[in-house]
Amino acid sequence: MDGTVLVADDDRTIRTVLTQALTRAGCRVHATSSLTTLMRWVEEGKGDLVVSDVIMPDGNGIEMLPRIRALRPGLPVIVISAQNTIMTAIQATEADAWDYLPKPFDLPDLLGRAARAIQGSGAAARTASPGPVREVIEVTDDNDLPLVGRTPVMQALYRLVARVMNAELPVLVTGESGTGKSLIAKALHDFSDRRAQPFVLATAQDLGASDPGVVSALAARARAGTLVIDGLGDLDAAAQARLVRLLDGLDAEGPRVIAVADSALAPALEDGSFRQDLYYRLGGVTLHLPSLRERIEDIPLLADHFLARAARETGYARSFSPAALEVMRQYEWPGNVRQLANIVRRLVITGQEAEISRADLEAALRGHPAVASPGEGRHGETLAEAVGRHVRRYFELHGGELPPPGVYGRILREVEAPLIEVALEYSGGNQARCAELMGINRNTLRKKITDLDIRVTRRRKLM
Repeated sequence: MDGTVLVADDDRTIRTVLTQALTRAGCRVHATSSLTTLMRWVEEGKGDLVVSDVIMPDGNGIEMLPRIRALRPGLPVIVISAQNTIMTAIQATEADAWDYLPKPFDLPDLLGRAARAIQGSGAAARTASPGPVREVIEVTDDNDLPLVGRTPVMQALYRLVARVMNAELPVLVTGESGTGKSLIAKALHDFSDRRAQPFVLATAQDLGASDPGVVSALAARARAGTLVIDGLGDLDAAAQARLVRLLDGLDAEGPRVIAVADSALAPALEDGSFRQDLYYRLGGVTLHLPSLRERIEDIPLLADHFLARAARETGYARSFSPAALEVMRQYEWPGNVRQLANIVRRLVITGQEAEISRADLEAALRGHPAVASPGEGRHGETLAEAVGRHVRRYFELHGGELPPPGVYGRILREVEAPLIEVALEYSGGNQARCAELMGINRNTLRKKITDLDIRVTRRRKLM
């Protein structure tokens, strides 16, 4: 990688790490803790790439992007930020940042993005024209948006939302109940070029109304704004047909359509209960919100967010003990972010001590299901997906650290033991039949039974 990188960050450690890494990669680096100095370098024509933090002592890095673009249209800027909200990604995209990375960032990932930016900056500089400076969206109370998360899956979602925000494509938002699908739909409208137009919600009941004119009336009310179809998977055949006709009748001046579905539509498509032509009309872009158990590292971040919000609303300041946070990480949260928000608010209001203990949290969770109910968030899940979900959870339970060496053996043992136990059960405890069923040598099976401490009993007749 050959080029000059301008680094602006008020954290001395980050400046040092980036300077050393970029220098080893072959770049020349100018680093500063001041946006004023950064802008002077940009005006002087220095640099092939800018890497800038957002919150700086003398200003906001994102607010500088339109000025950088006006001065140097072809100069790419990578924004890095500790503000792990969807708004940071949206603001960076609106201001034409080349890329956005949350802190803490993966250094090799940043170096790879920097190399691609520098490689493309020369051609961009020669062909780009200043053009109109796009408006940078101002957010007065960013912290009230609960779409926060620093996990890779959430950051990837934020980037995708920012990229498709103004795309002339329908959007399908999927995810379990309580993951924040409606918030994504609202963000797509509120921070798009359509934000001055109406935001209209159409439910499955609206689309299934006996009066077919209801659907057209909703679309007319949305004008050039956004029409959200909520509960897409709940539409019956008649409602689906009405929606197809509506979509076919929309023109370029009509609303953008965003559909929201609680569950995966693949099984309904396979059995014919959901129309394929409707799916393809709505699935221009699919945004899937992960369940909370798929983003365990975001739980403390979300908990702090809800604690702060509850403190503003009630005047009670609380915090979670380390033991309580560990319980939160181990619980599966079948109600996802909505359930977490309600539990935190309840604990803030009913708590007697400044610190919420493990016992307090366990008492609040008592009566709540410990895991998702059958079929909830699991419908259509393959064995590989189920194993992948549990393996991911195993890694995330170690926090920011890697598990101890020997993961391969431990995971295989966890999978192998129930496989043999179930095979023995359905073989009536007959080890010869079980070995044949599994396709392994009988002596191998016996050794595994001993090593895995599996109890063998004759429970049922042979299958």
